Amino acid sequence: MSFQFSSIVRATAADSDRRNTDRDEVHFRARAFGPDAQPRTLLIVNISPHGLMARCEHEFAEGDRLRVMLPVVGVAPAEIRWALGGRIGVSFDSAVDLASYYELLAQMLKAG
Repeated sequence: MSFQFSSIVRATAADSDRRNTDRDEVHFRARAFGPDAQPRTLLIVNISPHGLMARCEHEFAEGDRLRVMLPVVGVAPAEIRWALGGRIGVSFDSAVDLASYYELLAQMLKAG
């Protein structure tokens, strides 16, 4: 049995609901480091093996690079695909493998 993921398409805030990858709803606080290497707090509201959406008080711009600290996975290098009104859409540089993703998701749901 093999799993196939749809390719990631550049999303804007307006079309973020039309993405091809399903997201899992979570409520998880995570630490991230932005382009200025300063720690930032994210409230992750949904996640998939390919990326996440989070709320953040810091203003980021499309194309900014992040290092997101996640349970199980550790540091996840990523790129901000869109930023709007205190929300950001993030695409991981490498997809999280399914076994790790399910363990990550379980820990996020348990913490929330």
